[in-house]
Amino acid sequence: DVLNPVHVTASGMEPAALKRDFGRDISFWGGGVDTQGVLPHGTPEQVREDVKRNLAALAPGGGYVFNTVHNIQADVPPENIVAMWDALQEAGAY
Repeated sequence: DVLNPVHVTASGMEPAALKRDFGRDISFWGGGVDTQGVLPHGTPEQVREDVKRNLAALAPGGGYVFNTVHNIQADVPPENIVAMWDALQEAGAY
């Protein structure tokens, strides 16, 4: 079973709590970066930190597929998309 989307800014969707409470029973698809706040409006450094924080919460032990919360919209700064990708690549295999 899979939970998608993992809307990390919605009430009750805190990544670490989701992993703790449901990580043995389901996989998480998405939640890699907040596409409504951080990705379109943050700095590249904030994007990298968001990705790292969400990976740290959701990836340990498996059962996680990195993806954004929702679609990446046209107004997202290209440097933020690159920052998201770079942070994922820096994390390596998870």
